[in-house]
Amino acid sequence: MIYTEENIKSGQVLLIDKPLTWSSFQAVNKIKWAIKKKFGFKKIKVGHAGTLDPLATGLLIICTGKFTKRISDLQGQIKEYTGTITLGATRPSYDMETEIDNTFSIDHITSEKIQDTTKQFIGEIDQYPPVFSALKKDGKRLYEFAREGIEVEIKSRKITIEAFEITAINLPEVEFRVVCSKGTYIRSLAHDFGKALDSGAYLSTLRRTKIGDFNVDNAITPDAFTDMLLP
Repeated sequence: MIYTEENIKSGQVLLIDKPLTWSSFQAVNKIKWAIKKKFGFKKIKVGHAGTLDPLATGLLIICTGKFTKRISDLQGQIKEYTGTITLGATRPSYDMETEIDNTFSIDHITSEKIQDTTKQFIGEIDQYPPVFSALKKDGKRLYEFAREGIEVEIKSRKITIEAFEITAINLPEVEFRVVCSKGTYIRSLAHDFGKALDSGAYLSTLRRTKIGDFNVDNAITPDAFTDMLLP
């Protein structure tokens, strides 16, 4: 697509493939910087429709101009993720951000048990967000409490898992595809999945592949967008 000063200012939906270790904020800033440099804007509204953790890759929808008003609608759409759950251990963050704190046997876990256990998570379920998350309690991020070693009460919330499909099993790793509602923490799903298997588990890789009708196959990296805009 050819981006012009007029269509960027009036509003665009940009599909960005967020690289590993980048924060969503970094991706937005890179796009915003490229747009301002290309068109000489002093100000331009740029925002994303749903955060992705630095350890996740994949689809990040970025809106410019008047399209930033659509962000809340886009955030509410169904999302699809693929990734890997590693069984037999837990981490406090439920992902690779923190070190392993406990190990568990996986000798009793069979392919059949793995497939059967996914059924427990289909539909509307109660989920507890990870203690290492950006949710706020008393004006403070949960991860700040967690890093200080302070225990806080976290309330569960209703989320919906439309599909939880195991795509490959190579123990201790299990590959999956999940279709879920807004507010779902795949890290928590991985942790709870380990518990349901009478073991432990953490999320070792994650990629967001779809948001509503938008697909990561049509997305480009922040660097590719910058190169296209600033030849």
